[in-house]
Amino acid sequence: MIHRSAHRFVTIAAIVILTSLVHAESSLPAEPGGRALADRFVPFTPDHDRFQSSAVLDLRSLNEAFAGEHGFVQAKDGHLVFSKNQASVRFWAVNGIGVEADKFTRDAAQIAAKTLAKRGVNLVRIHGPLFDDNGNADPVKIQRAIATVEELKMQGIYSYFSIYFPVWITPKPDNAVLKGYDGKTHPFAALMFNPDFQKQYQSWWTALLTTPSDKTGKRLIYDPAVAGVEIQNEDSLFFWTFNDKNIPETQLRLFESQFADFFKNDYTSLNEIRWLAKQRLPRDNPAQNRIAFRPLWNIANERTDRDIDTAIFLLQTQENFYYTQIEFLRKLGFKGLISASNWITADAKILGPLERYSYRPGDCNTPHSDLIDHHGYLSCNHKGDNAAWSIRNGHTYFDRSALRFDPDEPDKPRQYNNPIIDVSYNDSPTMISEIAFDRPNRYRSEAPLFLAAYASLQNTSCIVHFAFDSAQWHVQPNYYMQPWTLMSPASMGQFPAAALLYRKGLIKTGDLIINLNLRGDKLRGLQGGPLAPEANFDELRLKDVPRNLPENIRQLPPNAVIDPLVHFVGRTNINFIYYKGDAPPSTFKDTAPFINRSDQSVTSSTGQLALDYGRGILTINAPAVQGISGNLKAAGSTTLKDVTITSDLDLVHIILVALDDKPLATSSKILLQAMTEEKPTNFRTEPTAQKGEQKILDIGKDPWQIREIQGTVRLNRPDAAALKITPLDPNGNPLTPLPASPEFQLQPTTLYYLITK
Repeated sequence: MIHRSAHRFVTIAAIVILTSLVHAESSLPAEPGGRALADRFVPFTPDHDRFQSSAVLDLRSLNEAFAGEHGFVQAKDGHLVFSKNQASVRFWAVNGIGVEADKFTRDAAQIAAKTLAKRGVNLVRIHGPLFDDNGNADPVKIQRAIATVEELKMQGIYSYFSIYFPVWITPKPDNAVLKGYDGKTHPFAALMFNPDFQKQYQSWWTALLTTPSDKTGKRLIYDPAVAGVEIQNEDSLFFWTFNDKNIPETQLRLFESQFADFFKNDYTSLNEIRWLAKQRLPRDNPAQNRIAFRPLWNIANERTDRDIDTAIFLLQTQENFYYTQIEFLRKLGFKGLISASNWITADAKILGPLERYSYRPGDCNTPHSDLIDHHGYLSCNHKGDNAAWSIRNGHTYFDRSALRFDPDEPDKPRQYNNPIIDVSYNDSPTMISEIAFDRPNRYRSEAPLFLAAYASLQNTSCIVHFAFDSAQWHVQPNYYMQPWTLMSPASMGQFPAAALLYRKGLIKTGDLIINLNLRGDKLRGLQGGPLAPEANFDELRLKDVPRNLPENIRQLPPNAVIDPLVHFVGRTNINFIYYKGDAPPSTFKDTAPFINRSDQSVTSSTGQLALDYGRGILTINAPAVQGISGNLKAAGSTTLKDVTITSDLDLVHIILVALDDKPLATSSKILLQAMTEEKPTNFRTEPTAQKGEQKILDIGKDPWQIREIQGTVRLNRPDAAALKITPLDPNGNPLTPLPASPEFQLQPTTLYYLITK
């Protein structure tokens, strides 16, 4: 199985810039044909940003003077803090994507860093291999990585390294470390059980962290600008890629022997294992000290004695791997954050808890992961050749709204497994190191505000958007389009307000709604857990949702699942009980005041977020940030505490954020941000025979187009008529002020306004 990440191949030149598009700032013409306003798209072609001092929208000041100014980033009491002053920090981040080494320049990296810092970014996940085709550390890539950190650092942007993903390696037949591969197969799972490969892997970290910089002579291991490192990306012994078809014979025999060794302390002979005779597999060979594995589906669904022992061994192998690598990095001298991995499993309810358990969050007795990480993508049922990593003519897709919990196909039940759902484990900080709403879904513009709002509610410490591939507003890098590009008006165009509300904590963290205690022995016994964010929960499973639970409960009903809408009410936490004995009671708060399924709505425990998922409308109503996102046409005129917003568009996002740390009612400096939806120029589709499905006839080209913005904003404060309203260009530079008025019409192509007193 090749996951979409197989082609999210990212090199360490994390932020190389191509040439920028040229823009003439003017009133742009509407599309021909005399269509109604709501049907008109106009080109989005910003000027090359020269980072002038005249820009009045520049969030660089949110960052430190330089990354690491206040020490290393550490995990403490469920938050990330700086080691010197213990101040808490949240990271609004991007995955950096680069190009070949010979195209990397420091000037390009500097421009990229300035572009990101200006829009509120304070961390880049540098995601790519540092080794050559033979698996040896590559000095050129190492220096490129160091240079990237140095340029980001100067803009107050931290770095987070992800240097290993199995699809980045296809071992050749003569590979001395990974024997048995054919040059076509990726070494899924091998790093977790092959000791020779682990030594080679450790050499990459040693090279990255201890090689002196060509420019400064300094080593990254001593630089607090490196916020953290990730042990491995998207691999697990509990995911579908772990099977005997993916592992060549030489490696499989090694692992089967390790499984046999697992029993040596309990049995004098493998033939004494009772289930071995009852449930024999063709690859079992006790005489050669080998025991085979059943497929993960059987393990999760049948849960025989053999399956339980297998799960325990897989868990122990994965735990020991992470323990060993974290211990290695600490002994090397690394003081930043360490995360284990971020992957899903073959069964979210049964195997999912084992995956997170293997990271050992909050375990003071072993080297453990400082924060818990996961990935999430909102797909649009995109199909066609190479659809896992590209958009091409002839592909098909569905438009899908996250605000409505749309399924990936029409006429199916709502699906609540949104990628923003974030659970903490043992009160450790959390990170979403890859998240995106995939193109070409028209509802992609819902993402920035939706993600910022609910990451704030759930107290997510770091949210990393996939993927930053250029500092210019490019649509089409080649004959195909990339499904996740961030440098688009719907994504990066909405970063300023989203970054502000998230990083400054303008939306309150929610109450702890669920504090679930799970015993390790029950998890190892394949009893699973009732809170499984990655599970494909939909309305067909409502019969399994426990109702009217007591506040304290030791055990949920068998096969119960917890209502996934709790994640849109407040925080959830799972405690793994590592010691033997009874777990303390789990606690559940009553969600009846917040979840109304008859009205198809859910309100946060703070009262600041209201999601009408029946119509697809998110309302944000906090003292310093207020706005509405989604189908404003259905919402009608919406009055919040300090502003009234109206629009006839069925997809628009309008938000006001105070820039001076005051409530909007008294703020002297307010950002108003507006966005609709985007598409490439000449993008054309036609409906297929399947309801709701679109076939792409032309993927389009540069430049981006946005649907003309339409709406009315009225400030509800006594001095509203005296406030100055200044439209800004996409680079934050002021344009001609609007006439003073408490109520004004949004301009068709203006994303930002500065409102001052």
